[in-house]
Amino acid sequence: MIVFATNVFCKDDFFLMQPTELLPHLFRTEYRKITSVLCKLFGIEYIEVAEDIVSETFLAAAELWGMKGLPENPTAWLYSVSKNKTRNYLKRNQLFAQKISEQITQSLELTREIEIDLSVKNINDSQLAMIFAVCNPCIPIEAQIGLALNLLCGFGVDEIASAFLTNKEVIYKRLQRAKQKLKAEKIKIEQPTKTEINNRLPTVLTTLYLLFNEGYYSTSQNKILRKELCLEAMRLNYLLVENEITNQPPANALLSLMCFHSSRFEARVNESGENILYEDQDPNLWNKEIIEKGTEFLNIAFKNSVVTKYHLEAGIAYCHTQKEDSKQKWETILQLYNQLLQIEYSPIIALNRTYALAKAQGKKEAIIEAEKLNLTTNHLYYSLLGNLYTDLDNAKALKYLETALALVHSLEDRMIITKNIDRITAKP
Repeated sequence: MIVFATNVFCKDDFFLMQPTELLPHLFRTEYRKITSVLCKLFGIEYIEVAEDIVSETFLAAAELWGMKGLPENPTAWLYSVSKNKTRNYLKRNQLFAQKISEQITQSLELTREIEIDLSVKNINDSQLAMIFAVCNPCIPIEAQIGLALNLLCGFGVDEIASAFLTNKEVIYKRLQRAKQKLKAEKIKIEQPTKTEINNRLPTVLTTLYLLFNEGYYSTSQNKILRKELCLEAMRLNYLLVENEITNQPPANALLSLMCFHSSRFEARVNESGENILYEDQDPNLWNKEIIEKGTEFLNIAFKNSVVTKYHLEAGIAYCHTQKEDSKQKWETILQLYNQLLQIEYSPIIALNRTYALAKAQGKKEAIIEAEKLNLTTNHLYYSLLGNLYTDLDNAKALKYLETALALVHSLEDRMIITKNIDRITAKP
């Protein structure tokens, strides 16, 4: 089963968990929803107020559930308490309420209920509005990703620091600077207009693309965190394709790309946590259901659409879900890489194209193209040359692989290069 927009968790499952197990799960799934609704209600300048109210709700849950046991419906309990805390806050701070919303000002009578809408529709609308507020080019891209993880995915500062392989003080300061910048620019949290979507969707998609890549290509040893980063990027992307005004071809193309990559997640790592190269993966471990969903999104993306880099990368990723190692398959991948380089040049894309060239037209032609790149500070460049020269000139292959080993930082990449060196030296 594949679920993007919601978390499937039945009532019976709650009672199989202790409060200490359930609360972290609900914090990840519900904190982001309630925070988004309150942020949209209060405005960007009062993000901290929204976060404080939701944090107080979970603190109350931790205290009461530990003493009295779980309520009949834990999620409904959280929503009810957060609503009450919001109403109480607004009643205590009428000046604040008058500032944040004309609608609240009109309804702010102590004898009447203040409506806090936590319906599924308003939660989804609020999260969509938050995506466009957070993915604003006025703040650096790493800050956009950090805020998306924090406000939209429910990741704490420690988890974000782990994802970025840095310390929590750096992340905390980054998030605070980003929030202050959004406040200074008076960015509104509201449903984007068609013009805003056209102008800002590329930035939103770039943020989601990088968020997914942070999980998929992360060097972190936390495999659970890596997978959750990918799933959160997919969930937010799914919000885009589920909304009529943001359901545009590039968003479908990006989601299809994520599907194809994530379909091979279980086959990429062995029981020891070591990466498994594509050619060594077991296709029986590929998730065919997710591949089918990716194909659906890609077909939608190609209808009456200008081709973007997401279309082309998704096409390449689709080819990699087809295990047969045919010349035609690699010719197709090569042509897609050629088009991709015309749209957006990248040294990594150029390296990947060279690998496809070797598979399609032979190592000798690929070596000529690879050496033109001259990426002398990149271990992937020397690793590729080492693999291309293997069995053609093993002495050169060893030289390049040893250079790659001297440049590499990732433990997993180091292990892969070392294995390639051992394979060559073991040959008679």
